Amino acid sequence: MEILESFDLTRCHWSAGRLAGCDPKTVARFVAQRDAGADPCLRPRRPRLIDPFLEKIEELVDRSNGAVRADKVHERLLAMGFAGDERTTRRAVAEAKAAYASGHRRRYRPWVPEPGMWLQFDWGEGPRIGGRRTNLFCAWVAWSRFRVVIPTWDRTLGTLVACLDATLRRVGGAPTYLLTDNEKTVTIEHVAGVAVRHPEMVAAGRHYGAKVETCVPYDPESKGGSESTVKVAKRDLVPTDANLLDAYTDFAALVFACDAFCEKVNARVHRETNRAPADMLAEEAAHLHVLPTEAHTSALGETRMVGDDQTIRFGSVRYSTPDGHQGAEVWCRVVGDELAVVGRTQKGLTEIARHRLSTPGNPQIVDAHYPHHPGGNGPRPPRISPKSDAEVAFCAIGEGATRWLVEAAAVGTARIRSKMADAVELAALVGGGRVEEALGMAAIAGRFGEGDLASILDHIEAGRGGVELIRADEDHSAQPGTGSWEGFGR
Repeated sequence: MEILESFDLTRCHWSAGRLAGCDPKTVARFVAQRDAGADPCLRPRRPRLIDPFLEKIEELVDRSNGAVRADKVHERLLAMGFAGDERTTRRAVAEAKAAYASGHRRRYRPWVPEPGMWLQFDWGEGPRIGGRRTNLFCAWVAWSRFRVVIPTWDRTLGTLVACLDATLRRVGGAPTYLLTDNEKTVTIEHVAGVAVRHPEMVAAGRHYGAKVETCVPYDPESKGGSESTVKVAKRDLVPTDANLLDAYTDFAALVFACDAFCEKVNARVHRETNRAPADMLAEEAAHLHVLPTEAHTSALGETRMVGDDQTIRFGSVRYSTPDGHQGAEVWCRVVGDELAVVGRTQKGLTEIARHRLSTPGNPQIVDAHYPHHPGGNGPRPPRISPKSDAEVAFCAIGEGATRWLVEAAAVGTARIRSKMADAVELAALVGGGRVEEALGMAAIAGRFGEGDLASILDHIEAGRGGVELIRADEDHSAQPGTGSWEGFGR
């Protein structure tokens, strides 16, 4: 500006250069640029060797939709007579790609969701448990930003409907639209770009009063909310070197981690709304549709009733279920070579058991489903239930007394009641603790004869407590050997 101001004052290149402290040629160049309407502050672009080939570069960039590689462009330019190096070509290709991107940039409009209108869901790959792959069903209520993450073993249609039912019941209602990806469980095929819905998915949407919508094929940005939910869930739930999480020991640990994750993110203030999603969901609940009492079960399999023994019959085979579902209705479906059992819990329909398919006569019973019963097919230990006063007094001595009673009865001990009465008298004389210890030692050693209990008490009083079973050494035996016959017949 000082150069131009000096020229406007003197109207002479030489005089303006003297005033501005620069060469008159510089003054002439700036004045010429101003008179031509150009920016005087921009340096004029010097001619380059690649200038005659710029149109070809732009053509190649346009034909490849901005994806062509600079080294491939350089090979074509060399064949056309270009004498410059690859560095010059790379700069020209970068400029052409930048110009192409500015003219073909995707334009976005801020999405302002309405309460009770949209719920997005998608699948993500979960951690491996015992070498087996799991999946994370991730749902996101658009307006309140409320998130639900449910782990599953598979991504079949029945599992999807069960997850949707559990999600909607956890949210407290159904929105107007359910937006998801174009998986085969939702979209069968595309005809002329139009998605053909799965009939069972359409029926499930009608059951809950929501319409199933899908994103643009191969365009995850059209459902960015669920994509972000999957990304955040995998970041905090899947063990990686970044989060230093330990591997999950079983599926129940993953379920607990997902529930804890949902409670954490839904109670945390969201940076976009500056409110907690759980608080916003309470406000959005008034705009959600009321859920039907019964869940949509057409895709969940066949119904079965759980018996008093916590088992169901499927294909003439008994399968066990966890405690708490006796007399309730569950749904069974075959997934590969497994039977998935879905039951109703406080969180909606949830998979409660999964068994390997079996054949009639080979029931699938899981011992973990019966924590109140010992496993195995061996004999059950007798239950101690004293009736008379004498029996009550003897069992009151302690655990050693009940152990002695069980062991003595098992070997057919004679006069067992009189020996129990003697033990009660001894407990009154020397104390119940010592007698209880002596009875336990007698049960371990198998001593149930007359006077054995008193002898063991004397042994304890002498300070030689404890029982040590003495077994015969197999290396030294009193049995006559055959050594004397070694020389027979020689």
